[in-house]
Amino acid sequence: MRKEKSNRNRNVTVRFTMQEYSQLKGKFTVSTCRGLSEFIRKHLFNKPIVTTYRNRSLDDLMEETIVLNNELNAIGKNINQIAKNINTADSCFEIKQELSILDLEKKILFSKIEEIRNHNQKIAEQWLQL
Repeated sequence: MRKEKSNRNRNVTVRFTMQEYSQLKGKFTVSTCRGLSEFIRKHLFNKPIVTTYRNRSLDDLMEETIVLNNELNAIGKNINQIAKNINTADSCFEIKQELSILDLEKKILFSKIEEIRNHNQKIAEQWLQL
């Protein structure tokens, strides 16, 4: 199926008050239309306008997920540095020192894993709410 190319060469100027325009812009921003003209045309000719719905509570969960992911990346980098230091260590003292640091990182990692479990539980509760 080939879509016919339409030449839109007629202009119509419409003036709005600030309140009307902000109302129009608000409706447009939650739609899937790519342009304001497309949105107005669809509305004018009674064509269906697909709108999106954003669950704001899930936005908070997403922000928390990003923070946890960044923290896990940092912990992973720390553990990699410790492993490198252990592999290049010259003395037993240096190895013991790195192992004690590794133990601290392990505790931090396990606490972050527990936070992730709790976070996933929140997401599951939100998801199951219908």
